[in-house]
Amino acid sequence: MSECVVKRALISVSDKTGAVEFARGLRELGAEIISTSSTAARLSEAGVPVTRVSDVTGFPEILGGRVKTLHPAIHGGILARREDAEHMKTIGDLGIAPIDLVAVNLYPFREAAAKKLPFESLIEEIDIGGPSLVRSAAKNHEDVIVIVNPSDYAPVLAALRRDGDCPSKERRRLAGAAFRHTAEYDACIAKVMDASFEALFAEKVSDLRYGENPGQSAALYARGEGDSFIRSRQLQGKELSYNNWLDADGAFRVARELKICGLGKPAAVIVKHANPCGAAFGLTAQEAFERAYACDERSAFGGIAAFTDPVNGQLAERLAEIFLEVILAPSFDDDARAALLRKTNLRLLEVDDDAWDKMDEDEWRSIEGGFLVQGRDAQEEGSNAALAARWRERVVTRRVPSASEMADLLFAWRLVKYVKSNAIVLARDGATVGIGTGQPSRLGSAEIALRHAGMKAAGAVMASDAFFPFGDVVKYAGEAGVTAVVQSGGSIRDAESTAAADEHGMAMIHTGTRHFRH
Repeated sequence: MSECVVKRALISVSDKTGAVEFARGLRELGAEIISTSSTAARLSEAGVPVTRVSDVTGFPEILGGRVKTLHPAIHGGILARREDAEHMKTIGDLGIAPIDLVAVNLYPFREAAAKKLPFESLIEEIDIGGPSLVRSAAKNHEDVIVIVNPSDYAPVLAALRRDGDCPSKERRRLAGAAFRHTAEYDACIAKVMDASFEALFAEKVSDLRYGENPGQSAALYARGEGDSFIRSRQLQGKELSYNNWLDADGAFRVARELKICGLGKPAAVIVKHANPCGAAFGLTAQEAFERAYACDERSAFGGIAAFTDPVNGQLAERLAEIFLEVILAPSFDDDARAALLRKTNLRLLEVDDDAWDKMDEDEWRSIEGGFLVQGRDAQEEGSNAALAARWRERVVTRRVPSASEMADLLFAWRLVKYVKSNAIVLARDGATVGIGTGQPSRLGSAEIALRHAGMKAAGAVMASDAFFPFGDVVKYAGEAGVTAVVQSGGSIRDAESTAAADEHGMAMIHTGTRHFRH
């Protein structure tokens, strides 16, 4: 083994995971360990010899710990370029010894902000010395190894033991991670200080086999930390593809909407090509699935199924009879796992409980040369009871919806916002019976929905994601037996649609809001 290049290491970490083992390994290689108060105490308790920063600088930590490492004896030792004779003479004349490795992570500002601490307390979680150490070491990474993530301790230690050094490519990777660490940290602080500030940072979770088509490369990235849909646990099956992730996200969004709207019933959703092709409530998860599946069995082939409630063995046996790409749910019991295990390519995603309550505030989409950002479509979120009360004041027809029609209108309206525009949803008794999606003409989407529904259109309700430009859709729906309609209203020909509804004895609500989805 070559002699280790790390003669002196500074370790000052808020997250002390693995710090003792790392420091002990460096000591075994002959390195002196320098540390600040709390980290020094942890290392000393573990029997690792350590030199306190205050002994290096000749100054105590002051201002309640606000000033500890901001000193030439520290930063001179980090920033001096080893191949620059003048640099080395300068620090030598001043009695400053080089520091060859810096392991630092920062005060937990993000976690403190999430706890909604008083602003005065939150300010004290803004790290000053830490980012300065990290940036100094990263700038001089050719001479100084910088580590901000405990997961890098082991590989760095292994390289030092094997070769006595880290290769230049690895040093540069670590420096990049360090600058990213401080950038994300500052972005989090800036967001708290100025709510209008936005920055896009993402962690690469994995490469994907390909994109929408085999000729396209693709990867999965995660924004933020903690439980979320993208952090779901895959229990079995082959790797999810780009298309699988898109469809699974669509299914999860619909399932979450149905879970939080206040009904408390199990719900099931089936999505194909990012569009719902069936959704329903039921007394059990299995009943919900059967009712959702009945909406469009043909489109469900090769689709994604999402459940708001756990999947048991009996339901799993039924799901195993159908070709599905992905099934996601809060959990799968042992019988369900056993029943689905024979479907070796089927992916199972277990979504943590917290993820069902966590929603991104913004939606990001790429366009050529940049991004579009919009707020989440959070209109009319909340309980069905509150929304129904508002809607009763917005009935535009002679007839008012019955209680059962109102329940179905609410269900259809919550679902239509996840269907690509132009969107039409037909529903009856808490289940979709026909869905028309993505047509340039709203009439075209209505014709598709009514054709899928067939005889089930009689007694169903209809939701449209935006207004009807003419009265023709309402007329056709009335002739098919649809009894109630919910739409945004706002067309210059609203009167035609209202007249068509009254002619067929239908009830109609104008919400005043729309749910375009492109």
